[in-house]
Amino acid sequence: MQYIWATLGLISVGLAVIGIALPLLPTVPFLLLAAFFFARSSSRLHNWLISHRAFGPMILDWQSSGAIRPIAKKAATVSIAAVFGLSVLISLPTHALIIQAVVLGAVLIFIWTRPNG
Repeated sequence: MQYIWATLGLISVGLAVIGIALPLLPTVPFLLLAAFFFARSSSRLHNWLISHRAFGPMILDWQSSGAIRPIAKKAATVSIAAVFGLSVLISLPTHALIIQAVVLGAVLIFIWTRPNG
């Protein structure tokens, strides 16, 4: 079972790294998921992830207090606005825009109501 958890953790880290370049793919949720998987499979991988210079502080902020850093909140907001703006530009049907606005609005409310890391 440890190999399955470790594999899922590595896949999650890979998706997080891809998410750095692609605005539609979130980075932090995949890192949190990787930390979860690594905690169940490999203390070495878990320690590497939470001590990582770029990823570690975000994971520790979330684990300790459910906090999201202001820079991450701003980046998420810009990404969400860009996605919605693109949807408007390509003239998605009105019902799709409404659904998207409700879901993305809920995501923004969740993000901005978390404490600052």
